[in-house]
Amino acid sequence: MKLYGISNCDTVKKARSWLSEHGKAHEFHDFKKQGVSTELLSQWINQIGWEVLVNKQGTTWRKLDSDSQAGVVDAASAIALMQAHPSLIKRPVLDHGGKLLVGFKPEIYAALS
Repeated sequence: MKLYGISNCDTVKKARSWLSEHGKAHEFHDFKKQGVSTELLSQWINQIGWEVLVNKQGTTWRKLDSDSQAGVVDAASAIALMQAHPSLIKRPVLDHGGKLLVGFKPEIYAALS
């Protein structure tokens, strides 16, 4: 299991704590510190779509100018913006054997085997 996110994000902290408390071994990748590759974002987008990954509810999105926001129209433009602003990626992203979960809901994590 690999958890992607930003270490100072409250939701990521909750997910990491939940995984540890429930004995779920996982590796953590901080994409603000370690980056996130075009290849990885492309894989995620192929599986769940770029619309799911771009966090349009967060502060980073609201701070973008309207041209940048309007420029996100497809996978390529979303990837470019997410790489320029890793905080735009909705988090956490949990890769559980190739299955992706975006966001944190304890009841969904509890269903993981």
